[in-house]
Amino acid sequence: MSASLADALHEGLTALGLALDAGQQAALLAYLDWLARWNRVYNLTAVRDPREMLTHHLLDSLAVVAPLRRQLAAMGQSQGGARLLDVGSGGGLPGVVLAIACPDVQVSCVDTVAKKALFVQQVAAALRLPNVRGVHARVERLTETFDVVTSRAFASLADFVHWSGAVLAPQGVWMAMKGKVPHEEMAALPPAVSVFHVEPLTVPGLEAQRCIVWMRKAAHAVADAGGEST
Repeated sequence: MSASLADALHEGLTALGLALDAGQQAALLAYLDWLARWNRVYNLTAVRDPREMLTHHLLDSLAVVAPLRRQLAAMGQSQGGARLLDVGSGGGLPGVVLAIACPDVQVSCVDTVAKKALFVQQVAAALRLPNVRGVHARVERLTETFDVVTSRAFASLADFVHWSGAVLAPQGVWMAMKGKVPHEEMAALPPAVSVFHVEPLTVPGLEAQRCIVWMRKAAHAVADAGGEST
C-alpha cells in the first residue's frame, strides 16, 4: 500500500482518538491490500478504489472500536476474555479490523458464502492474527455463545436479532452498525429485545450518517431463558 494511504490511515486514527501501534497500522494496510487483490476475483466489496476502501471500510469499522471498548468495560468484561461474533462478515468487516485493533478480543467472522469465510481464514494466517477465524455457516446453526454479536449492513434489526438470538450470551449485547438512525426498524423489534443506546458515529472523511444500535435481551427474556435451563 502507498505512503499516502498510510498517512490517511494515521490521520483517520488521530481523528478517532485511537492509538494503534505501528504493527497494528501495518496489519490494517496489509488487510486492505489483501481485500483489494481478492476483490478482483471474488467480488468481496463493491468499493474498488483503495482510498475509498480505506474510508468506507477501514475507518468505518475503526469508528466502533472505542465504543466497543467502553461497552466491554461497562459490562465488567475484560477484553482478554471477550468473545465477539461478526454476522454476515463478508470480507471480514468489521470483524478483522476489530481483531487487529483489539488483539485480546476473540473474533469469529461467520458468513454463508464459503469463499468469504476462506478469505478471512487466509488473512488470519497471513497476518498472524490468532484471535480471528472465518466460519462458513448460518449463524443460527452455531452452538457457541458470544459476549458481543455485531453486524454491518447485514439485515434489518428484527432479522438480525432473530437469527442470532441463540448465540448471544445471557448478559451479552448486540452491536448493530447502521447508517441513519433506523427508527422504523427499532419499532419493529420484538418485546424480548431492548434498545439501550443509540450511539452516533463520526467516520473521518465520510459525510454519510453512521450509528450503533446497542441492544440486549430484555430482563424478562433473560429470566425466562434462565428458568428454562434449570
